[in-house]
Amino acid sequence: MLAFLLVAAVSAGTTAALTYREARTALLETAQDTAVTSFRDQVQQTAFGLPVRGGEDLESVLRDIARKGKPHPWVVFAEYGSVRASSGENPVSTVITPELRRAARANPHGIFERVVKDGVPYLTIAMPMVFKTGPYSVVPSGLVLYAVMRLTDEQINVDALLMAGRDGALPGLAIALIPGLIAARSVLRPVRELRQAARSMGSGRLDTRIPVRGSDELADLARTFNESAAQLEDSVRELREAEARARRFASDVSHELRTPLAGMLAVTEVLDEDADHLDADTARAVRLVSAETGKLAVLVEDLMEISRFDARAAELNADEVDVAEAIRKTLHNRHWTDDRVRTDLPTGIRARLDLRRFDVVIANLVGNALRHGSAPVTVRLRTETRSPSGPALLITEVADDGPGIQPAVLPHVFDRFYKADAARTRSAGSGLGLAITLENVKLHGGTIRAGNRPGGGAVFTVEIPLHAEEAGG
Repeated sequence: MLAFLLVAAVSAGTTAALTYREARTALLETAQDTAVTSFRDQVQQTAFGLPVRGGEDLESVLRDIARKGKPHPWVVFAEYGSVRASSGENPVSTVITPELRRAARANPHGIFERVVKDGVPYLTIAMPMVFKTGPYSVVPSGLVLYAVMRLTDEQINVDALLMAGRDGALPGLAIALIPGLIAARSVLRPVRELRQAARSMGSGRLDTRIPVRGSDELADLARTFNESAAQLEDSVRELREAEARARRFASDVSHELRTPLAGMLAVTEVLDEDADHLDADTARAVRLVSAETGKLAVLVEDLMEISRFDARAAELNADEVDVAEAIRKTLHNRHWTDDRVRTDLPTGIRARLDLRRFDVVIANLVGNALRHGSAPVTVRLRTETRSPSGPALLITEVADDGPGIQPAVLPHVFDRFYKADAARTRSAGSGLGLAITLENVKLHGGTIRAGNRPGGGAVFTVEIPLHAEEAGG
């Protein structure tokens, strides 16, 4: 739009300037040509006796010449040696410049000059009186006549031309603005529609399409966008259907396995009780079956839990709890009250938490640290406010004294069934513990991150907004 207006402004300005210059030149040249020709004719028709003497006779001749001035009245001056006379009140003109006087003495055919004095334009004409000694030769007599004519009318006409050019250029720019707006709209409207469509698709509305108008490049772009959007919608729909089938399959399999697993667990418990009365090989086999059945039961429960998160069926039943007491109960229920686990749990910290899900978070993190790290495992609890207007955070850290987590593994520790060691074909847990921990923390509106301590060992940090109720609330 700016480029269009700039071109229009330059075009209008150039046209107006050229028109103004030509018209001004024509006006001034017409006036000065008429004045110079008329003054030359009057001088050639006037005779003076030499030497020239000042007085009434000379002034009368000058007034007679001035009365015949064209196209405007003149004031005529005569200079001869020290003699000065004029047709006006002052014998000497302040408009005639020394340069004009020098040029008049050097040019016997006369010369003129335009002068601006006190803001008023004048035309000054110098015409020397000469003796003609031959067809092409003259001798200066020493007498020089000057005509001074005001160019006020020409200046008024020139100013009127300038105003007319300006007043004509401004409506021209306003008129040029209309096709400029139309041209800009024809380009910007499809681009704006494309931006809105892209934003709509980014927000999840994959059925967004752009109306196609015309057959130019923008129309081709709109058609290409619509084709790409249709292909993307089909691909995403297929992926969602496949994902839904996979979730449904995992959920169905987990459901179907729960009943036989319950019976198997009851049988293995009986076998465990009688294992001491069996021979060594049979007892070892019984205990192996019992252990593997327990792991399978854990895997099925974890699969069912993760399927609920995928289906967005997990709910948060939050209540105000004493966080330190909740962590102590978790450690006590898992029999982690020996020297393997150390705690730093300040009293008096209360927060709104889903006690069952928070129990799973602490149990998974501490169990993971004991399996893959090294004792002692430290559990720390604190609160923190990082900005005056920001929310208070409940921060729980679980750290171990093991070798830490390899940098290449850190981005994947919360992935499902991720194996840090590719050669390890069987993990001690289900492979879903940290993934379930991540989902439970997200359900609380918090975050969890994994890292390594400077002195060695892995550390997991859980940050949950502290929605503690005021006393008596």
